[in-house]
Amino acid sequence: MDNTDIECINAYLGGDANALEPLVEKYKRPLYSFILKMTEGREDADEIFQETWFRALKNIQKFQHKNFLNWLFRIAHNLVIDRARRNKKNVSLQSSIGGDDGDSTLEDHLAAPGITPAEESGGTMLGKQIEMAVETLSPDQKEVFLLRMYGNASFKEIAKLQQCSINTCLARMQYALGKLRSILKEEYEELQEAMP
Repeated sequence: MDNTDIECINAYLGGDANALEPLVEKYKRPLYSFILKMTEGREDADEIFQETWFRALKNIQKFQHKNFLNWLFRIAHNLVIDRARRNKKNVSLQSSIGGDDGDSTLEDHLAAPGITPAEESGGTMLGKQIEMAVETLSPDQKEVFLLRMYGNASFKEIAKLQQCSINTCLARMQYALGKLRSILKEEYEELQEAMP
């Protein structure tokens, strides 16, 4: 762990209420990116981000001085899982929703999948294709991929977070990368052709 992280935490524990501001600045981007990806961009990402910091502050004296960002990832992971369990609803897309047409289902009223013009203009097409490909991963594979890519977490740390063996964690990453390679094969080949 970075010595400045330890210094900030010790200063906070010593009574300096503003001592953690550098840590918030340092880790807000990777932490928020992880939460946003794990919540699939839902509006509750902001709440989970704030709750993660609240719980970190509340329990900072329990921090073991190993890797502060991974500790934040673990708190966020638990919050995302808890929220998903609470909000889990068993709604079938084939459920009748009534209305003037009588036989209408929820599926009939959903917008067609795809990227809207607003989303397309918000980033490059390749970036959107990668994001869409990541969304096809299983939850465990997606989490390993995101923690590794956005958080630079080690496989040992990810395995501990997911409560599995390192081999299982490595296999999840291997399956995730294989699936992403398959989905993004054409885009990769186009990039290879475009390079001098």
